[in-house]
Amino acid sequence: MIPEHLNEWQAELNRLDASGSLRRLRTIQTDGSKTLVNGRPMLNLCSNDYLGFAQDRELQQKFFENCSESNALSHFGMGASSSRLLCGNHPPYQELEDDIEQAYGKPALFFNSGYHANLGILPVLAQKGDLILSDKLNHASITDGLRLSQADFLRYRHLDYEHLEKLLRKKRSQYKRVFIVTESVFSMDGDAANLPSLCKTAKVYGAFLYVDEAHSIGVRGERGLGLAEEQGVLNDIDLLVAPFGKAMASQGAFAVCHKTIKDYLINHMRPFIFTTALPPVTVSWNRFIFRHMLQAKEKRAELNRLERFARKCLNKTPFSSPSESNILPVIVGDNQQCVILAEHLQKMGFLALPVRPPTVPKGTARLRVSLTAQLKEEELDSFFNTLHSLAYENGLVNPSEQ
Repeated sequence: MIPEHLNEWQAELNRLDASGSLRRLRTIQTDGSKTLVNGRPMLNLCSNDYLGFAQDRELQQKFFENCSESNALSHFGMGASSSRLLCGNHPPYQELEDDIEQAYGKPALFFNSGYHANLGILPVLAQKGDLILSDKLNHASITDGLRLSQADFLRYRHLDYEHLEKLLRKKRSQYKRVFIVTESVFSMDGDAANLPSLCKTAKVYGAFLYVDEAHSIGVRGERGLGLAEEQGVLNDIDLLVAPFGKAMASQGAFAVCHKTIKDYLINHMRPFIFTTALPPVTVSWNRFIFRHMLQAKEKRAELNRLERFARKCLNKTPFSSPSESNILPVIVGDNQQCVILAEHLQKMGFLALPVRPPTVPKGTARLRVSLTAQLKEEELDSFFNTLHSLAYENGLVNPSEQ
């Protein structure tokens, strides 16, 4: 190892630490809405387990009992042993994709993660001579996919569809294919896309619409199929991606699209072709939880009720949030102030972690409060009251503004 390189890297780590941007791993044990962080009990306000499936022991027991009855564990084992295109495409994969296709009415393709999906799909479909128009606040996995593609790409201002249409009017005739890419519910702001408007724009300009439902699958829509279901445009979206790692408490992701696109991805998408398949038992759990999610109307209703309650609580504090969902970012602004506030909250028993640039735009550091159906009103009331008090105690708000 060359010492000069270590010194350069350490200097960068020191700079991140001084600016309040250094990331650190935590050892976490979770039980319901409570969690142990480095041995300290806290209320978990940063989980993506939106419906509480990851901590539902009764549900997990039912799955393992079914595994035993069907002999799934002994029949398929714990590992896939190869990629799906070699000898890793075990029956649970096809069964899961069939269930997803039945729910969405379009062919489905399963991937190892949402990151794999977003990293691999656009570089395959969007080629040289094509243009990708991406919402400026799309997830990092989408951005990485843009960069790997040979297509040109531009970012339109966040949820600014007039800007998007302006770009289309100016650029559409210069390209063979144009792809519009958006999240449905945005992971850091918690606000939502107007999918009917995007569908209309895509149709007018002959563009391909790609929607990532990472933070709305399971949560939005009558059957939990996401914002596209809630807004009535499932049939109008060309390619929809959704992961199992958030509301469905598992691993992997899927895309629903035209059969030709599915077959094209199978033949050309590198993260699909060259990745060892997930263990069949994981895929079996995905099928089990997907079916359960479709019926989880009471969980969705409870989460929606808690969301309304939390927003009322937040409105009594000096902070604001752009949220339209159960992701409720508390905008602080300054990196160091956000870190200090998060540390004080943790000392008071609340795990609400700071999110800072480059994950979010400069000057918008925030506490990303993530609501799950396991939380209780009294817990949220206590958190927002504590947040309100700490804001003034630490000089984050001028007392005269109270």
